[in-house]
Amino acid sequence: MASITRETWHVALDALRANKVKAALTMLGVIIGSACIVLVVTIALIGKTYVMAQIEGVGSNIVYATYNGGGGGVRSQTDELNLSDMEAIGHMAHVHDVAGTHDMGTSVIINGQVKPVALVGVTEGFQRIRNLLILEGRFFDDMDQAEGSKACLITQELARLLGPGPKVGRQLRVGEQTFTIIGVFRERVATFGQSEIAAQTVIIPFRLIKYYSGSDSVRTMYAQADTADSVPQVTANMQSTLRERHSNSASYQVQNLASILDAARKISFALTAVLMLVGMVALVISGVGIMNIMLVTVRERTKEIGLRKAVGARREEILYQFLIEAFIMSGVGALIGIAIACSVKIVVDPLIPAEIGLKIPISIYSVLLSFTVSCATGVLFGYLPARNASKLQPTESLRYE
Repeated sequence: MASITRETWHVALDALRANKVKAALTMLGVIIGSACIVLVVTIALIGKTYVMAQIEGVGSNIVYATYNGGGGGVRSQTDELNLSDMEAIGHMAHVHDVAGTHDMGTSVIINGQVKPVALVGVTEGFQRIRNLLILEGRFFDDMDQAEGSKACLITQELARLLGPGPKVGRQLRVGEQTFTIIGVFRERVATFGQSEIAAQTVIIPFRLIKYYSGSDSVRTMYAQADTADSVPQVTANMQSTLRERHSNSASYQVQNLASILDAARKISFALTAVLMLVGMVALVISGVGIMNIMLVTVRERTKEIGLRKAVGARREEILYQFLIEAFIMSGVGALIGIAIACSVKIVVDPLIPAEIGLKIPISIYSVLLSFTVSCATGVLFGYLPARNASKLQPTESLRYE
């Protein structure tokens, strides 16, 4: 039986070698379809990775709260978020770190000109949560926060307005106060004004914000959960804690990034489903092509089939021969398509800017799925021609012209 199987494989391979162009054209659809499946999953993974990177860039496992006001939208000073609220939130279960900010508009004097900027006072822990990218200098240390040092950090956009040369150590007039620049920063991921950081922003220790606003209230309070699974619980606990500590009429908005992540997952799934459908359609079309080509091949090789049967070839051997040909065409086409899809990673990866920090992932499951579906498609659509070939009668086949 083993020798018969080897002979069947040899006959199938010889038939494909004799019709190289026809086999290559037949494989083209399989190549496109298999490459599509791998690339579809890759695109979905890239999208998911990129969105996760954006969220992680803003801050991982973050819950944030703001004060909306009391009844009728009237704000009460006693219901404003404060440092004691932040301390209470910090003692909640599953909270890894807390921070608070107070932002307001002011102006700076650069080269004799007044420029509007956003002034943001930040507490200790802000950098650990928001993870800003320090381009030059350093962030505030414990002494800066404790003593309220007249030190500041400025955004990259604001630093450009200061002109050439190092920025650290230079003096900057912010409103009525003069600060020493200790660092230049930018957000790891642009939030386009959706956070307290604007294009032109000056960050100062939280203690100093009272000189400008007359209040030491916290405009935005951040809590970082210890794990992603703890975010919903921390969000609920944060909401209840703030309600317990303030009047019943006070309204607080407590949010997290889970809704954004959930929306990203749904979009990624929808995109994957649509593109996967395109890949499947390409494979079905290629399967129909295999079937048509093999039906023609069976007719062209009727005499050969009749001769093989006349010398003792069984019906199963003829069936297996044509199924093997379909399997080889679809399998080789799948391997070529997978190789093309994987080569995209090799070509495109070096072209992605390093600051984006994005790599193209290739899923081993997508490779296995592509190969399996491609081979199954070839065998499925190759069965009808193979069955027709196996049913040919030797006497009729030998007389066929």
